[in-house]
Amino acid sequence: MSGPLIAAPPVAATTASAPRGRSPVACAVSGAATVGLAAGGIAVGAAAVFHAPVAPFRIGWLLPLVGVRLAVDPLGGLFMIITGAVAIAVGLYSVGYARREHLPATALVVLPLFVAALLLVPAAGSVTTFLLAWELMAAASVLLVLTEHRRAAVRSAGLFYAVLTQLGFFALLLGLLILSAAAGGDSFAGIAGHVDQVSPGVRAAVFVLTLVGFGSKAGLLPLHAWLPRAHPEAPSPVSALMSAAMVNLGIYGLVRVDLQLLGPAPRWLGLTLLIIGGATAVFGALHASVSTDLKRLLAYSTSENMGLITLALGASTLLADAGAGNVATIALAAALVHLFAHAAFKTLAFLAAGSVLAGTGLRDLDQLGGLARRMPATTVLFGLAALGACGLPVGAGFVSEWLLVQSLIHSPHGQHTLLALAMPFALGAVALSTGLAVAAMVKAFGVGFLARPRSPEAEHAREASPTMLAGMGLAAAGCVLLAVAPLVLGPLLQRVLRTLPAGRDSGRPRLGAVLRLPGVAGSIGPGWLAVALIVAVAGSLALAHWGARHRPAPAAAPLWAGGSLRVTPRMQYTATSFAEPLQRVFENALRADVDVQIDHYTESQHLLEKIAYRARLSDTIERYLYTPVVRAVLIWAGWLRRTHTGSVHLYLAFGGLGLLIVLIVAR
Repeated sequence: MSGPLIAAPPVAATTASAPRGRSPVACAVSGAATVGLAAGGIAVGAAAVFHAPVAPFRIGWLLPLVGVRLAVDPLGGLFMIITGAVAIAVGLYSVGYARREHLPATALVVLPLFVAALLLVPAAGSVTTFLLAWELMAAASVLLVLTEHRRAAVRSAGLFYAVLTQLGFFALLLGLLILSAAAGGDSFAGIAGHVDQVSPGVRAAVFVLTLVGFGSKAGLLPLHAWLPRAHPEAPSPVSALMSAAMVNLGIYGLVRVDLQLLGPAPRWLGLTLLIIGGATAVFGALHASVSTDLKRLLAYSTSENMGLITLALGASTLLADAGAGNVATIALAAALVHLFAHAAFKTLAFLAAGSVLAGTGLRDLDQLGGLARRMPATTVLFGLAALGACGLPVGAGFVSEWLLVQSLIHSPHGQHTLLALAMPFALGAVALSTGLAVAAMVKAFGVGFLARPRSPEAEHAREASPTMLAGMGLAAAGCVLLAVAPLVLGPLLQRVLRTLPAGRDSGRPRLGAVLRLPGVAGSIGPGWLAVALIVAVAGSLALAHWGARHRPAPAAAPLWAGGSLRVTPRMQYTATSFAEPLQRVFENALRADVDVQIDHYTESQHLLEKIAYRARLSDTIERYLYTPVVRAVLIWAGWLRRTHTGSVHLYLAFGGLGLLIVLIVAR
């Protein structure tokens, strides 16, 4: 049978074009500016968490009428620390990456501006400042996604991302303006002081609108479609910032507005977050397990992890409403710890994928392989990131997922029917998404880095530059630290949980050498697990070495290859063939477009010369939801274009009509 199963078209990088040259000074200045802004953000965030909230201050001349108001509390400080840590690794990495990939000057200028906008969002002290920083972040990210705008795929991804991010911004604008009007103030502190004046109907409207706006940025279903499009086409340092820092701010918005300002959140919101989070986690992990584009696989993995965090927030809300304060705090702590873990291993994964792209010009796993010999450092670093994404012991994501599972297992099922129905669903979603994530990462690492190269580009791959390896090394250090010594997050977590309704009046997990949970008979020592693993591996190697010395040398013989004289790359598994059993199991959910072509010999129609089997996988939600909507919008836009006659009088009439409608609605 010829023609293997294809999950996505082969993607090649544009590095084969003639080098345009990039000044090392410009690359260094851009990287230094990024690192400097990130370090400043970490310092401000740490001061707000460990000392005292940064006093609010207002810059009146920067924005007419309302000015810019900045204030950092422990919650905002936590997200500034995460963003700054990601940006330091990315800034260092980008120095070497920009020189090798010849990034244009626009990207070098916008990259530090993007980091500044990311830090401004959690530092905003008012609705107006928040919306301004949010739009600056969106505009900078769109420009960076369109870095290689000469390619049609990049233009399509940029357009898709721009449309969805603006729809999300419109929902946020409407929801936060309604909240400000109901609370009688623009600052977050003023809204918190008058939130009792907000009616239940207004609260419900704000909950729904902000869930749409923040959920679209976090990549939650069904507003996730921009994420697997934009991340693969953006430069890899930008992909790391978007996936490990920007999507976190969608979670920040949900926590800040829905759980803190309007908290305690109602039961229906917690159930909605839990269902959407569970569905997003399973959907993202499933598509990651069948994707053959390395960066697209990592993008779907991001959606999966944002789903797990949202599920944890929903579980915490439901448990707090049921009076299970201690267990609710564990779920909330799981969400916050997973934010750190995901930022660490996803930064490392995207930077390693960027090194593969720079060293081979390929993203298609079916054409990679054998990188362990040519890129040993990148192979080890990507393996560390993959271990964290699997949620297995001694991986960066293990502690947070263990905390989440403990909160779901120990929920009071007997007294509450809703919990008895919801928690098993959530536990099943966590288990299924974790299993699919393991399959996705085993495929990415095993097929992409091990075995033999399946293309000339993979065979002649080049290792990453020293600055790129240094950036990945910083992210790897974060992965190791979170995997074996999560106690470093203990003091920070204690201070942030006190500011949230679900963790204010309950016991909090103690992240020491042994993790101990409040009111729950469960504990674990990640560091001791790592020590036990190291001892076991060292013992196995010692026994193997001792056995090799005490047995006769084996006779030389050729490797058995099914009758063939030599082993070729065609004999090994590809990413597509590895994922084919999973595609069969989830055929109804994936709905692949299958095409079978049969060629006969010209001498006889009864003898088959070749059978070609093709299957193209696409996003089911995008196909059945977004495609009809986009088609309808294009038709409507075509009709609307006919009104653009160039007549100033007609345009003034439209403006007057719009103003009249606004005045009537306002009245």
